[in-house]
Formats: sequence, structure tokens, C-alpha cells
Amino acid sequence: MNAARWISVCLVAVGLLAGTASDTSRKNPVVMLGGYRVLAADFHIHSFPLSWALLGPFDTVVEANRQGLDVIALTPHNLIWVGEAGQWFSRWTGSPRVILGEEIVSRRFHLLGIGIHRTIGWNQSAANAIDEIHAQGGIAIAAHPLKKYWRAYDAEARGKLDGTEVLHPLAYQDPKGYTEMQEFYARAKVTAIGDSDYHGLGPIGWCRTFVFVREDSEGGVLEAVRAGRTVVVDRDGKSYGNPQFIALAANDPEFQGLLRPPSEAGLRGNLAMTSRVCGMLGLLGLFVFGCFRPERSWRQIPGSGARG
Repeated sequence: MNAARWISVCLVAVGLLAGTASDTSRKNPVVMLGGYRVLAADFHIHSFPLSWALLGPFDTVVEANRQGLDVIALTPHNLIWVGEAGQWFSRWTGSPRVILGEEIVSRRFHLLGIGIHRTIGWNQSAANAIDEIHAQGGIAIAAHPLKKYWRAYDAEARGKLDGTEVLHPLAYQDPKGYTEMQEFYARAKVTAIGDSDYHGLGPIGWCRTFVFVREDSEGGVLEAVRAGRTVVVDRDGKSYGNPQFIALAANDPEFQGLLRPPSEAGLRGNLAMTSRVCGMLGLLGLFVFGCFRPERSWRQIPGSGARG
């Protein structure tokens, strides 16, 4: 191995070590407002397999912890067993809390059932699906309620909903879709929810819900959502949710610290920059000096000679 390739290997090694040291889990402070504990939650997360996601349930739990989430719901499409694997791993590691869920996907609507333990059938009305969720002690949240789903959420279904996603990554990709979700939230008059609908692109918790709980437990989280004790804040600082808690949150510096973007989690300035620079230079060096080694001249091949 020549000197250039040896230096490149060392740069890659330094990059890996610096990246490992800089990439730590984001630890939220314990924030109390109005006598309630504030938890950061994401109730709409997909995990491999069978849910069009890139991360398996164990990796999903690790990444959610890295992004500073206290509570997540694993919501595979029309099944729940993937969430059971994540919940087991969460209990073993201690964080974040994983609640079982399902995204009920039909042609007419998408609906989140959170805190359930049996799969809900998709081929029925939204109102009936919500009844089944409630029968299992869960909560029902309208998933990205774009205008094309509004017909399924008739007055009966809206009257039974516990919450609706008013903030979703679509808010930053599709302004029209964001407006439609805002309009549905105004019509439904239910608990405000922010979710990432994570499948593998963008960070888990990109959009999140701040839940004001009496106790840090699954039951405490579900009770808070039913009671409407949530706050959702978009990137422009627009808030949705309970006006009492919006006012408390706006004047609390610790809560404002929770709004730090997920992509900033675990980065320690100089170490992170060292990791990036060394990694890029090292990989570039391996490519240049490894892939483009000068070929041996035919004059150097034994038995060959100049023809004249």
C-alpha cells in the first residue's frame, strides 16, 4: 500500500471515529408546564417490513431516541405485529416509549388507530373503524386528511375522532395539501396532531406533537390526546392546539428548546465537521489512488521488448 492510500485509509478511520463520538442521542430536559409533563411524540411511523419503510423496528426505535422523541407509535399499514417487535425492544432499551398502532388504509380514507392490540379491518366506514379503535381502548387520528378523504369523514366520523394531523411533511412539500389539512382541522374541532409519517426519507419526528401528560405512561399519553392537551408548532412558528398550553409554551424557554430541528440532534460542532471532512477526503483519496493506479507499462512486463 503506497503512502497516499495509507493516508486515505487513516482519514476514513478518523472520520468514522469522530462521527461516532459526535453522533449522540438528543436528550430532552424534563419540561413541566401548568402542572403537566411535556412529552415529544410522533404517532405516525412506519417500519420495515410490509410498510414501505427502510428501517426495521429495532433501528426505528434507536433512531427515534436519537431524534429526541419520548413517545412513538409504530403504525404499519393494516397490521400491528411489526409494532410489537419495536415495543419489545423499547422496553428492553428503556426509550422511547412505543405504543402499538396501525394505519388503516383504504381507498376512501387513511386513519391511525393508536393504543390498539388487534388489527382493525380496512373495508368499512371511517365511523365504524373509529368505533372498533375505541372498543380496544385506543384513540383515532385522521391521517393526512387531504380533501380527497373528506367525504369519508362525514359528520358522524368527525364527531368520533380524537385527533387529526394538522402538521405533516406535506406542509413543506405541498402548500395546497397543508391548507387542506388546516381546513379539516378547523372543521373537525379535535386534538391537533403533528406527525412525520416516517418511511425512511427525512428524520423521524420531522413533524411532532407535544403532549401534556399527567403521568409518563401509555395511558397518560392517550388520556392527554383525548382531552386535547397538545401543542403543534410548524417551522414558521405557527402553533395549533390547546390555546392555554400554546400560551404557556410561547413564554417558556425550556419548551422553546424542544423546538430545535431534529436534524441538529447529536451534532457536536468540531467533531461533526472533522468527521465530514476526513470522511470525504479519505474516500476521495481511496477512489483516486485505489481505482486509478497507473497500469504497468508494457516495457515493464517480463519478456517484452521494444520492437524496432
